[in-house]
Amino acid sequence: MDRLKALLQSRRFETAITILIVINAITLGLETVPQVMDRFGPLLVVLDRVILSVFVIEVSARLVVWRLDFFRDPWRIFDFLVVGVALVPATGALSVLRALRVLRVLRMISMVPSLKRVVGGLVGALPGMGSIMLLLTLVFYVFSVMATKLYADSFPQWFGSIPASAYSLFQIMTLESWSMGIVRPVMEVHPGAWAFFLPFILCTTFTVLNLFIGIIVSAMQAEHDAEASADREALATEQGTMLKELKAIRKDLAELRATQLDKSPARQ
Repeated sequence: MDRLKALLQSRRFETAITILIVINAITLGLETVPQVMDRFGPLLVVLDRVILSVFVIEVSARLVVWRLDFFRDPWRIFDFLVVGVALVPATGALSVLRALRVLRVLRMISMVPSLKRVVGGLVGALPGMGSIMLLLTLVFYVFSVMATKLYADSFPQWFGSIPASAYSLFQIMTLESWSMGIVRPVMEVHPGAWAFFLPFILCTTFTVLNLFIGIIVSAMQAEHDAEASADREALATEQGTMLKELKAIRKDLAELRATQLDKSPARQ
């Protein structure tokens, strides 16, 4: 059992699994090309099943080694779910689940430390992002109500209802064809419409959305600092252990030297 655990935690094994994930991602992409499937379809299917079998064996081995502790690690649970989805029968009404096989590519996140740090930073940013989403929702609701009251009669296709206004405002927030597509036509009928749309863009595109970036950057920095702090603590612990061992060795050498000095007069 210890050997199996050491194998699962070894760098070579993780590298091999990562290579298989990359190969699997390529094969899943090639399966969407009709010309490739006509020539190499059976080979790609066999290769896909072999790689899936390796993933199943790997996850099963981790379950055997860690048992209930397996479910205490969120990344192991993630791997378990991703591999489990691929085992769901994809026939009949469930044929749409065949597309979910590509989720196996996401296992790359759990195998590459840098990707794990990025995802950890994003997860850490979720509470702050939730507050900003609430603020953005309030801003959108207020401006949607105002836009519906102001422009519903002239432009019902864009501002005929609150949902339609919210969608149009979302397009404006993303700055996708906002000027020539929506704002300028509105300004031809309502020349003062710029006084409504420009503050909305300033409040959302240049203010609220930048708050998302700030929170994500802050969360990434916190994740990096936590990892650096953990590394420093591990290094300090290792150095402390080494110092204790060195002191023990020096003490043993001193005792051995003293013993030899005691024996020297006796021999004379």
